[in-house]
Amino acid sequence: MTDLSAVTRRRSAADWLVEGGEMGELIRSVDWSGSSVGPIDAWPQSLRTALGICLSSRFPMAIWWGPEIVQFYNDGYRPFLGAKHPRSMGQRGNECWAEIWHVCEPLYRRVMATGESTWSADLQLLMERNGYLEETYFTFSYSPIRGETAEVLGNLITVTETTGRVLGERRLRTLRDLGALAIGGKTPEEAMRLAAATLSANPADVPFALLYLIDEKGRSARLAAASGLAPGAPASPVTLELADGGTWPIGRVVSSGRSMVAGDLGALGPLPREPWTDPAHTALVLPLLSGEAVAGVLVAGVSPRRELDDAYRSFYDVLASQIATALTNARAHEEERKRAEVLAAVDREKTRFFSNVSHEFRTPLTLLLGPLEELLAPRAQALPQEDRESLQTAHRNGLRLLKLVNTLLDFSRIEAGRAHASYAPTDLAKLTAELASNFSSACEKAGLRLRVECPPLHEPVYVDRGMWEKIVLNLLSNAFKFTFEGEIEVALADTGAGVELRVRDTGIGVAAREIPRLFERFHRIEGAKARTHEGSGIGLAFVQELVHMHGGEIRVDSELGRGSTFTVCLRFGSGHLPREHLVAEDAATRGASNAPAYVEEALGWLRGDAAPGLSDGAGASRSAARVLVVDDNADMREYVARLLRERWQVTSAADGREALELLGAQAFDLVI
Repeated sequence: MTDLSAVTRRRSAADWLVEGGEMGELIRSVDWSGSSVGPIDAWPQSLRTALGICLSSRFPMAIWWGPEIVQFYNDGYRPFLGAKHPRSMGQRGNECWAEIWHVCEPLYRRVMATGESTWSADLQLLMERNGYLEETYFTFSYSPIRGETAEVLGNLITVTETTGRVLGERRLRTLRDLGALAIGGKTPEEAMRLAAATLSANPADVPFALLYLIDEKGRSARLAAASGLAPGAPASPVTLELADGGTWPIGRVVSSGRSMVAGDLGALGPLPREPWTDPAHTALVLPLLSGEAVAGVLVAGVSPRRELDDAYRSFYDVLASQIATALTNARAHEEERKRAEVLAAVDREKTRFFSNVSHEFRTPLTLLLGPLEELLAPRAQALPQEDRESLQTAHRNGLRLLKLVNTLLDFSRIEAGRAHASYAPTDLAKLTAELASNFSSACEKAGLRLRVECPPLHEPVYVDRGMWEKIVLNLLSNAFKFTFEGEIEVALADTGAGVELRVRDTGIGVAAREIPRLFERFHRIEGAKARTHEGSGIGLAFVQELVHMHGGEIRVDSELGRGSTFTVCLRFGSGHLPREHLVAEDAATRGASNAPAYVEEALGWLRGDAAPGLSDGAGASRSAARVLVVDDNADMREYVARLLRERWQVTSAADGREALELLGAQAFDLVI
């Protein structure tokens, strides 16, 4: 009866522990009579109250009680203990947490001494709870448990583990930095070096990293970059033959395309210990995939303070994927660079060819034009009309060819970097007005109004006179070519900081989709109505280069069917120009003007606008065959017609549309 009464009294005394989950059941099952806290029925009310709060809460809580620091905890706290449970229930706190007691004891003693609570956020604790010293992070608070007389009898600990979040944020930073840096590598080696530099900033997760590139034949791997280990160390050989086992199982990873775990690293010699006191025990060997092929391999140490769990492996998988992407991009960039170098070499050869050929053309052209000009001098009036016309045709086309050759030569010099300008302070308003006036006769014959508004500027503008002449004449020639009615305006405006040249026309305009390509060399707008379809296709590209040589800008505004406006912007002063190319006004080289060649070419387009006609030669009879000659070059058209008209009836047309209209109205025996 006595024993039964004692059990009944114990149960009665523990009635307040009826709830509390598994930990409450564990506390009830323990015989506390031999402990420093004594039997349950002797526990003070303050301990009972604190335990009641702790055990009934789902939030992780623990209690350290009295001078012996006896430990109690609830179900929520249980996972933090790992293999320390269940012996940790009732164990002294300093014994249970011996490895972190140097951190916990000052906080505990402070609460016991002052009665003030503490707060620690994301505090790193190296805990030994699963058979190894583990990197963990906790946010917790120690609060006083007071007795009936207000003295502090223990600590109530509320805690949450933040290890997953802290490690996740740290690894995410590494991945973000890797994406920002390594992706900028222009060669595979540079991409690997940038990746290694990024990984070296996170030795806690990546104690060391080796980045190997596989050779094109797939037989060996070459160390491209490393962090934590010096190249050539026993653990980081500079080259590895894939067929051999070698230091790392790279050959098997390359052949399978799958990652592998390498353990027992002690035989590889000294390994880095930072930031811990012992080196990595295992490493991951991961393939760097470029498409379906393995282009490289990442060998990465695993932290000795963390288990290689799913989250850790996932981090390394994403890491390898990002490095592989950087490697793929670098290889693509390298291939593109090589292609660009080949194209640049071809372009240089082409530029050299144009430069040489253009230069060689000028001498014979000069020798052709000189005698022609002498024959067309005043004594040419004594020549027969037909001979005089032939000489004029030859002279016009000689000038046109010389203009094309000069443009090609100048353009090739600019592209080759051999063009040299002489910038002199210039009355730009006067010079521009003189250049524009050259087109007065051509505009008048074409039925167009030419408006020139070039008021004086408040200061001279530094330009190369010859280059400015080509800018203005090319823009005027372009406007004249595509304008059939209305007007062409040349205006110069002082903007305060500089000057703007506007060449506006009421011509055919340009579709919005074509505007971005207007300044591309050799670009032509298919189907555009023009006075001629001849030309080198580099006029506007040439103008843009000349403007850029003056430190200026050129832009275009255009609307299909309403016309175009080209605007050239230059700055005042000379600070933006090369000092070695500045010259005084009286030292500026003026040279012969290019205006006659531009105007003569424009007048030739007007001859091409003439209505088609029938040319009957003296030797052609009414029954002679009818021939239609179609060409957009007036001189070529007239030349062929003159050759044929002696024997046949010849009709000419300036373009395909006119030719189709003539073919619809009458029959021809031959179309040329």
